[in-house]
Formats: sequence, structure tokens, C-alpha cells
Amino acid sequence: MTAENSAIAPVRVAIPARRGRDRAGLLLAAAGVTAFSLTFPATVWAMDGLGPWTVTTARTVLAALIAGCCLTVARVPLPARRHWPGLALVAAGCVAGFPLLTTLALQTSGTAHAAVVVGLLPLTTAGYAAARTGHRPAPAFWGAAAAGAAVVLAFAIHQSGGAPTAGDLYLFAALLICAAGYGEGARLAGLMPGWQVISWGLAGCLPLAVPGLAIALLAEPARLTGQTAAGLLWLATGSSLLGMVVWYRGLARAGVARASQLQLAQPLLTVVWSVALLGEPLSPAAPVAAVAVLACIAVTQRAHGAGRAGRP
Repeated sequence: MTAENSAIAPVRVAIPARRGRDRAGLLLAAAGVTAFSLTFPATVWAMDGLGPWTVTTARTVLAALIAGCCLTVARVPLPARRHWPGLALVAAGCVAGFPLLTTLALQTSGTAHAAVVVGLLPLTTAGYAAARTGHRPAPAFWGAAAAGAAVVLAFAIHQSGGAPTAGDLYLFAALLICAAGYGEGARLAGLMPGWQVISWGLAGCLPLAVPGLAIALLAEPARLTGQTAAGLLWLATGSSLLGMVVWYRGLARAGVARASQLQLAQPLLTVVWSVALLGEPLSPAAPVAAVAVLACIAVTQRAHGAGRAGRP
């Protein structure tokens, strides 16, 4: 083999390998989106017999106990001290902040409305990733992501009668804190297994979640029903743990900015679940907005590769 051929050969292997890695990452991220799309209906089910603070703390306690058992059985050592700030942000954003704020929002917002507002999350996540890692997607990527965000904002304002509601304020705050948790979790998932990232985040919240649950049970009425139990079970295992495991792994493999745009499909899926599982009336604007924002996914996926890469 000549020197010229030897220089070319690795390229022929590396490109398909990279494409395969991206494809696997996108599939993992899609599995996470599917799990997350059931979060709002499950929260409504859980609130059939519990208050919002009880639901938030109970799901965290249950998920943290499962995660702690997994860490103990696998004999996973404590993460390096340099990873603690990132894990704290994962805990604050994804384990505590986002679930609490969205649960409070669902007291006054329907699940379809809340789901479409959360369609802004891919844009905020991509923005955080660009600031944190130095990655610069192509202008067409930002244009498509911003177009999806504009549709979401227009829908939210239309549904609220021209002005944001208290529920929308909760949702917008949840977007910001969750984007940071997603970005840090994806970064850490490149350094340790994704299940360990979310497991340590959950375990770190346990000392606060246990007394928080005790206080919530004293302050809020509690009535355990079949729907309540089913909702809590999914929130603890599907949304808080298993969904986050595949989501972080997908973000780490395919890139935060690119994989996060798959979450544009989450509103459409949640609208389907809210009608099928909760019997909510379907606003004509909800599916239109969800489909419009879904159409932006193809553009973001095609445009992403043309950007200027920074640190991985």
C-alpha cells in the first residue's frame, strides 16, 4: 500500500463510523423524547390524589432510591470532585427544578398547552450547549430552531388570550433551568456512563427530598388511587430515570445541539397522549403548532453538520 493510499484509508473508515455513532445517538435521544412525552399526562394522573409538592418530592424519592440501589449493587465509586458542580446542576435542573415548575404549571395549564410551550426547550438547550462548549452550528440550524420557537410562543400567547399566564411563567423558568441540566448532563455522559450521571444527580437530591416529602404530606391532602400510583410509577422510573439515561447518552453521542432538536417532536407526542389518556379536548391550534414545530427537525438535522465545531 502506498503512502497516499494509507493516508486515504482511515478516512473511508472514519466517516461511516461517525455516521453510525450519530445515528445511534439520535435513536437513543428519540427513545428519551418518547419517555418524556408521557411526563405531563403522568403528572396529571399523579395529581389525581396528590398535591404538586407531594408529586414532585415523591417521584424524586422513588427514583433516587432505585438509582441508589443500582449504584450500590454496581459498586460505583464516588465521582471525581471536579464533576460535582456539573452533577449539582443536573440535580437542580432536571431532578428538582423542571419537575417542580412544570407540576405547578399544570395546575392552571392543560397538558397540550404546556407541551407545546416546552417545545422551546430544544432552542434553549442548543443555546446553552453553544455557550458552554463553543460549538457553532450553521446559521440555517439556528434559523430553523428559532422558527420553531416562534411558533411555540405564538401558540402560548394565543391560548392565554394575548398575555402569559402564571402557568406560562412557570414553564419558561423550567425551560431555562432544564436546558442547563441537559447540557451539563450530556457533557458528563461523555466522561461516565449516562445512567451514573442521572443516578448521582438523583442520589444527591435524596437528603432534601425525604424531609420535603414528609412536609408535603402534612401540608397537602393525599389520596392514593390507581391513577395516582400509575402516574407516580412512570414519573419515577420512566421520566426521572430510564428516559434520562438514554437521553443523556444520545446527547453525548450525537451532540447536544443536534440531538436536542428531536425534542421538537415531544409536543406532538404529548398532545396525542393527552387526548388518548386524559380525554382532553383538542384545540385546533395545538396540533397545527406541534406539526409546524416538528417540521423544523428535518432542517436542523440537515443544517447542523455545516457548522463550525468547537470543543466536543
